[in-house]
Amino acid sequence: MNTSPETRPPVPPFNRETAAKKVRMAEDGWNSRDHERVALAYTIDSQWRNRAEFPAGRAQIVEFLKGKWAKEHEYRLIKELWAFEGNRIAVRFAYEWHNDAGEWFRSYGNENWEFDQNGLMQKRYASINDLPIKESDRKFHWLLGRRPDDHPGLSDLGL
Repeated sequence: MNTSPETRPPVPPFNRETAAKKVRMAEDGWNSRDHERVALAYTIDSQWRNRAEFPAGRAQIVEFLKGKWAKEHEYRLIKELWAFEGNRIAVRFAYEWHNDAGEWFRSYGNENWEFDQNGLMQKRYASINDLPIKESDRKFHWLLGRRPDDHPGLSDLGL
């Protein structure tokens, strides 16, 4: 895989603190719903599996994210560190959103990440399941954008 001269600290090898920071940075980026900004965290030739889609490279990642956030309205995401070793991090996550019909969902999943030496993600494998929820069952109520530091995480919410 080609690596980019760009650097995105923290870089591997990860320890608990740097892995947790990397996870929060990813959460913050995705909660921005800025597809161009998010794509910069990945290598030029990054390989993904997201459900049954296989975007490869930043251009396809940008297009994937544009489509995702065009249909997943009021998207709010929480990620949590699960495990790490060397240049790899595993996370679990949940996000809430609604479709054009106003139906709410909580999507749960796990991701496996692999980083290059510059801290850019070169591989991302995501498994995701969608659970229909009532709007009254939502747990993610912050204003759109970055999750506030004092908002509970997944474990605190019992998710």
